[in-house]
Amino acid sequence: MPGFVGITPPGWMLHRAQHLGGVCLYARNVTGPDQLAALNQRLHEQNPGLVIGIDEEGGDVTRLEARAGSSYPGNLALGAVDDVALTRAVARSMGAELALAGVDLDLAPVADVNSNAANPVIGVRAFGAEPALVARQTAAWVEGLQASGVAACVKHFPGHGATSLDSHLALPAVDDDPHDGALEPFQAAFAAGARAVMSAHIVVRAVDSIPATVSRRIMTTVLRDELGFDGLAVSDGLEMRAISDGVGLADGAVLALAAGCDLLCIGGGLAGEDVVDLLRDAIVSAVREGRLEEQRLVEAASRIDRLMEWRAEQHHPSGRNREVGMESARRAVRVDGPARVGSDAVVVQLGSTTSQAAGVVPWGQRIFGAHAAHCLPYLRYGGPKGLCSSLTHQPMPSLRCSAAPPIWTTWSPNLSLSPAGRSPDERKRPPASR
Repeated sequence: MPGFVGITPPGWMLHRAQHLGGVCLYARNVTGPDQLAALNQRLHEQNPGLVIGIDEEGGDVTRLEARAGSSYPGNLALGAVDDVALTRAVARSMGAELALAGVDLDLAPVADVNSNAANPVIGVRAFGAEPALVARQTAAWVEGLQASGVAACVKHFPGHGATSLDSHLALPAVDDDPHDGALEPFQAAFAAGARAVMSAHIVVRAVDSIPATVSRRIMTTVLRDELGFDGLAVSDGLEMRAISDGVGLADGAVLALAAGCDLLCIGGGLAGEDVVDLLRDAIVSAVREGRLEEQRLVEAASRIDRLMEWRAEQHHPSGRNREVGMESARRAVRVDGPARVGSDAVVVQLGSTTSQAAGVVPWGQRIFGAHAAHCLPYLRYGGPKGLCSSLTHQPMPSLRCSAAPPIWTTWSPNLSLSPAGRSPDERKRPPASR
């Protein structure tokens, strides 16, 4: 499932499409819905059975709207509201947009229980820190998305929420047994009919001593034998350093297939034809040397075919409704303290760190200013300690606001806003850099 650079498929991708299981798209491949639909149509013309996947989680992680920010809130906001009907409606609207663009597989939702508040890569991408809440929200998200005809891929199995490292940059390890809560959302997703699952590049010491992606104990014994899941298993990006710095890219591909992964995701950082050649040669050599059974490849290919057979049977209902995004974002706001909404300007300081999962995005203070009017009625002044959030019950001198979709990872210096939501000199300021 490689990626490529550009808004049209390069020649090598078109030439090889017939022999690939899938392709993964990123923000660099998208300028708008019509362009994306044309790109995907061209790929499907080369191979109707090609799985076209994309990360569209809402909130921080969006590819369709990476230029301006998602129209839909992320999982933490939906978990704060905890209305499964609303979550289902949000996911269905997102799915309708993906279906119209020709996307087959959404690498979402995040089903991780964010049990470690210091988790650097999951955080607001999770529905919450309670397994039962995350389970019902995950199931609703899966149901909504797949009602639009796009397959859901729940991630990151068997649970990335307890980690303190980002697997894009290092290999995290956890001591918690996933049976103590982390597996619950995945079980709920499978019961809801999720068509796919994505592995986690983490070591789960209670089960095995090697990363889950390349662990047969996790990707076959736990996933297949214990939980009974027989859908498509997708690896997380193999170029992530948790794999590439350890077992290595080529061996990682072979070991992931042997462990039980069916579709290998790569292309976020390595997006050339040479990477496809490298992995193909490694897989062929492993089969010839007896390190990888040919039947394992047949099994993986059959699961890819089954997913695309399901996709071909789906209708594309017109369920797009971006208003549900704003509705859910407004309902998600939780602020403590007496209200102080008047004619005076309000100063809000936003701060965020770079998110590997979100990628490079150009969101800045001008986008925040344009949508601040939606936020201000919901902000309350918490006295000399500043604003407080009832989600964390902590003072927020630097407020990360979840009230309007374009704010999710906006960074800005102090920004003075008028009651209309725009600062007097906003038009003079350049977009914030990241």
